[in-house]
Amino acid sequence: MSLTKRSLAELIGTFWLVLGGCGSAVLAAGIPDLGLGYLGVSFAFGLTVVTMAYAIGHISGCHLNPAVSIGLVAGGRFKAAELPHYIVAQVIGAILAALLIKTIASGAEGFAGGLASNGFAEHSPHGYSMMAGLITEIVMTAMFLFIIMGATDKRAPAGLAPIAIGFTLVLIHLISIPVTNTSVNPARSTGPALLEGGIALQQLWLFWIAPIIGAVIGAVAYKTVSEE
Repeated sequence: MSLTKRSLAELIGTFWLVLGGCGSAVLAAGIPDLGLGYLGVSFAFGLTVVTMAYAIGHISGCHLNPAVSIGLVAGGRFKAAELPHYIVAQVIGAILAALLIKTIASGAEGFAGGLASNGFAEHSPHGYSMMAGLITEIVMTAMFLFIIMGATDKRAPAGLAPIAIGFTLVLIHLISIPVTNTSVNPARSTGPALLEGGIALQQLWLFWIAPIIGAVIGAVAYKTVSEE
């Protein structure tokens, strides 16, 4: 499969992740009758990964996340030369999804412009500090990569990786939505932040640096413990 086609698959996949995850937070989480809340949004993010993993996993590997792509390079599972194509595609997909969410959300009265952006301190859902956000994003992404590496190992049970990875993302969101609104994905953070601007854009740096550090730690840790 050509790199162009694989990158396009990543664009579509990341578009779906942001549309499903951030879209549920913006459009549905606040509706009492639906009762989504943090639990529903967590499952929405997990379901996007499960569904898209089965759809494009055999095409691009279904990274949907610059930190995952970088982590897989660190873990020896992905070519560094292909990173720029994947990262650009992932970010474009996230921006397109954020644009669509904003377009739909602005059709309702009272839309304040929020797109489920990530943040810390005054932009944290529950006021967690920058240090708390940094630690949370590093640890959550490290565990995400550790599990991704393990679930996709040739020695792991075949066909179950999408489910394991999807449920991991659900759990990550259940833990960290109150702290940072959960990133573990620089592309997912970039789309909403670019459109919201202001404090979301000012704090975007953390949601690139922390997930990338965590991804490398998690991938190297798995590689270290799994080598025979």
